[in-house]
Amino acid sequence: MSGNETKNVRLELDWERFMADNDMEWVVKPVSWDEGAFIGNGLIGAMIYGEENAKKRNVLRFVTGRTDVTTTRTDGPGFRPRVPVGELDLELEGMIYHPTSMRLDLWNAELRAVLTTTRGEVRVRAFVHSEAEVMAVELETTEGEEGAHLAWYANSEVDPVLKHADGINSNQYIPEEEVDKTTGKDGISFSIQRYAPNEGCVAAWKEVRASGGRRSIWYVSIANGHDKKAKAQAAAAVKNASESDFGAWIDAHRQWWHRYYRQSFVSIPDGRLESFYWIQMYKLASATRADRPLIDNQGPWLAPTPWPGIWFNMNVQMSYSPVYTANRLEIGESLVRALDENKEHLIGNVPERFRHDSAGLGRNSSYDLKSEVNDEVGNLAWICHNVWRHYRYAMDDEMLRNVLYPILRRSMNYYFHLLEEEGDGRLHLPPTISPEYGSFTRTKVRDCHYDLALIRWGCETLLAISERLGEADPTCWKWLHVLDRLAPLPVDETGFMIGRDTPLAYGHRHFSHLLAVFPLHLIGCDREEDRELIATSLRHWIGKEGDLRGFSLTGAASIAATLGWGNEALRLLQALLLIVKPNTMYKEAGPVIETPLAGAEAIHDMLLQSWGGTIRIFPAVPDEWRDATFHDLRAEGAFLVSAVRRDGITRFIRVRSLAGEPCIVRTGWTGVVRWRKAGTAVAETLVDVGTQEGDIAVDLQKGEEAILYPDGELPDLRIRSVSPSGRPVRYFGGHKPWRLYGFPFCEAGN
Repeated sequence: MSGNETKNVRLELDWERFMADNDMEWVVKPVSWDEGAFIGNGLIGAMIYGEENAKKRNVLRFVTGRTDVTTTRTDGPGFRPRVPVGELDLELEGMIYHPTSMRLDLWNAELRAVLTTTRGEVRVRAFVHSEAEVMAVELETTEGEEGAHLAWYANSEVDPVLKHADGINSNQYIPEEEVDKTTGKDGISFSIQRYAPNEGCVAAWKEVRASGGRRSIWYVSIANGHDKKAKAQAAAAVKNASESDFGAWIDAHRQWWHRYYRQSFVSIPDGRLESFYWIQMYKLASATRADRPLIDNQGPWLAPTPWPGIWFNMNVQMSYSPVYTANRLEIGESLVRALDENKEHLIGNVPERFRHDSAGLGRNSSYDLKSEVNDEVGNLAWICHNVWRHYRYAMDDEMLRNVLYPILRRSMNYYFHLLEEEGDGRLHLPPTISPEYGSFTRTKVRDCHYDLALIRWGCETLLAISERLGEADPTCWKWLHVLDRLAPLPVDETGFMIGRDTPLAYGHRHFSHLLAVFPLHLIGCDREEDRELIATSLRHWIGKEGDLRGFSLTGAASIAATLGWGNEALRLLQALLLIVKPNTMYKEAGPVIETPLAGAEAIHDMLLQSWGGTIRIFPAVPDEWRDATFHDLRAEGAFLVSAVRRDGITRFIRVRSLAGEPCIVRTGWTGVVRWRKAGTAVAETLVDVGTQEGDIAVDLQKGEEAILYPDGELPDLRIRSVSPSGRPVRYFGGHKPWRLYGFPFCEAGN
């Protein structure tokens, strides 16, 4: 193999062109939150759509939010809910008519629109700057629309025709607000909104007109609070942006997004799912950043909802689930930081008699994580699993020692206070809640699967952490004792049960009774009896259709992928696409953000899995995906992995070690496999994996990478996008079902 030391894997991709086919597009004006265009920078965001009521048909709304604007309820106890801020309205001379078009450019993270009205035309460009707390809206008008203008309305000032377009949620707390509008120096205007003496927000804006009068740019910022400091913060953001060179300012915004997208690459032959995937990557970075509040149920796009906060019995966990494999760990930093900064509140969430050694997290809270633990006990432990994943994909021992270890230890200690030894010598749990099962009757079950699985995972993980850090924890005997004596997970002929004496008897939308399978992976598929148990449980759960939701399908798809059932996982995700909204958002009784993001994680699970110390390449690719490729996806142990599948065969795998951890790769190949360290003259290694699943141990030091391929010539190491025929380009945005099938009478030759 002389000379091969110079050959390395490389991605050959025109990113802008590739991403353009995945953009969201509207061929008519969107008229609801369900199909609006969304922009955001992890703190400030806007959902952009209009209204069909004749009184407001001349308006395009930028319904604006800032995630950390909350208030204290005056109608009873509860966490501090998020509250609507207001909106920037583009008010046109004429009614928005046809042909009108909008497009969300994912690559540049900006909206561009051409609005045709009964009077003329207005061109719009809008984005929330990636590095400044400012939304910019650029307008260019033709004759007849010279009077088109933007106006800011605090939430209480919004016309009822617009405010109620998405319905009214009677469960949502909307505070009374006092609004003062003023104009300060430098031409900056303010809307100061007060909910309480120390609660409110400030909107600041400035219009900059270009010479000629038909082009203008509005700069808008929202600050949390209503005092002089908040006003000065908003004013400074607007001043700095409006006085910057606009072209350079846009370039800085775009460069951030271009760096973000390039962290990893995925291409699959299902055009709809590929576009869906990349929109979720855009949504993640629009919803949070490393230094921003963690992802709540809505992201920056608050709408009428009964859930104006953070839910911990699934929502947060699923929202963050795709960041790890996608190699976008900085997005996950917002969750790690939230736990670290609120440790004392986590301790205060448990009864006082347990606070000396315990911590917990109830079902929902505001960003301070104040939420008393009642009968739903395991939420903090499940959140810790996300942080453990963050650690395993980064191998950051400092974060492990200072953040995860003390919090996970306290979450387990709370469980230990609840465990009771019974006559069989086993440790059992009193009645607790399995999330979402029998919610309306507040069903509680003994030896709940949800809790038993989390206890077992938590104890095993604490032992692994102690060994990793080389610290002999004086309480490790408890972890060993509990693992030895803990009651087994309840099982019957239908598979895993909700809890002891409680089978899955009716429709259940949550996979809380399958947590040991996914995402904890306490039970794998290497033993046939385990595979059969997982398969039986999955079939029984999904067969009870009564209460299935979108997130049921994402969980089921990931479990199917764990079993290697690619065809079934694909069907579940295709069913999901019938449930998500045209703009890939999701709604039940109100908008929630987690389900589509978990759909992106299910796609990862079809392409790459790395639980249990083994990196699995294309573990659940459906039969129809003859071609697929990914580059720099991340695996446990801090590995960057790339692979190319062509004509139904994996052509090569590249693994790069970022931490020097042990590396076992399940290739799926049989027979002789070759591997060599890239960029070196080290002789290649030949391994005969026989007829097994192709597990290969690869010895890599930190910074080294290996290329693996079936016996024969070194394959082409270029990574390119998959180009399926007949893909529905820009399917998402406005509702466009015809793009799945095309117009047969418009085909060439007809």
